[in-house]
Amino acid sequence: MRKITAVGMGIALTAGLTLSACSAADLEGGNGGDENMNLVLYSTMTENDLNALTGLLEDEFDGISIEIVSGTAGELTTRIQSESSNPQGDMMWGGLDTADGDKHSEIFEHWLSSSEGDVLPEYQSPNGFYNVDHISSVAFAVNPELEKELGIEIKGYADLLNPALKGRILMADPTSSSSAWNNVSNIMAVFGNDSDEAWEYIEGLLRNDLVIASSSSAAFASVADGEYVAGLTYEDGIASLLKSGAENLKLVYPEEGTSASAFATAVIKGGPNTELAKKVIDYIMSPEGQIGFAEAVGTVRMTTSAAYETEFLPAYESVTWVERDVAWLTENREAVTNHWIDLFTEIRG
Repeated sequence: MRKITAVGMGIALTAGLTLSACSAADLEGGNGGDENMNLVLYSTMTENDLNALTGLLEDEFDGISIEIVSGTAGELTTRIQSESSNPQGDMMWGGLDTADGDKHSEIFEHWLSSSEGDVLPEYQSPNGFYNVDHISSVAFAVNPELEKELGIEIKGYADLLNPALKGRILMADPTSSSSAWNNVSNIMAVFGNDSDEAWEYIEGLLRNDLVIASSSSAAFASVADGEYVAGLTYEDGIASLLKSGAENLKLVYPEEGTSASAFATAVIKGGPNTELAKKVIDYIMSPEGQIGFAEAVGTVRMTTSAAYETEFLPAYESVTWVERDVAWLTENREAVTNHWIDLFTEIRG
């Protein structure tokens, strides 16, 4: 059975999808053998994403058994670092932002899939160990019922400073969450990298009592539950809830423009089953795997050069895009994060 452990909460949950236990099937075609079929996957991805991936992997690899450790990017990379003398995981999927540069070089194996040449040039590996498989665009999760009650319409960043939304907007912590860092990165792309305008806007959000959520998923789930009016998050999480039938939620791209972070999967250095991890990543990065996942999940944009469709996301050309300076963000991430901490401490005490 697939097991999910939530890092931040320290609890184990049993998922609805059951995978077969470890068998003697050979990875390359189920012809028998003694290969270890147990995979420990560390992931920041949504349940919707994980269900789609594990279904595909079950079809592709006979007898695979998957244990998923779920958490934020910061939680998982910290855990991998703390386990480095005795690694417990085999691979990480999601949360590994191309703007990370080489900061996780010591905990991941410097290995790339055989399908690296099939990835769009702008999303090929920046460091030799990130296999960049999908992109995630900034979006707002908005509860239309609460929005209507307040008599407002949220279209862009300026609308989030409305005093009617004081304490009713949330975002994860940009010091540990990839989705929150993605949102800070987009603010920099829209208002200017490290510009006075960008920091004045962030200060405005904080003074409007922006709530810092405990996880990336809270920034859309809590909006759907009616606890908050809006969440600064990413399109995949919102689209996943819409796919599941959520009606009190809408996906809004900031009218000033949105941009995308590119995220990766990587092999944990010295993990108990790195060979299986490499074969799984080879499949994830292949055109077949990329198209299979995109069409199965319907909520994620992929990095493959092959054509595919996403059922629950609008067409790329229908969204206003701004360009983000990944090189600048990589070089200045620590400085931006420290500025955020200083500003947050000054305002909140």
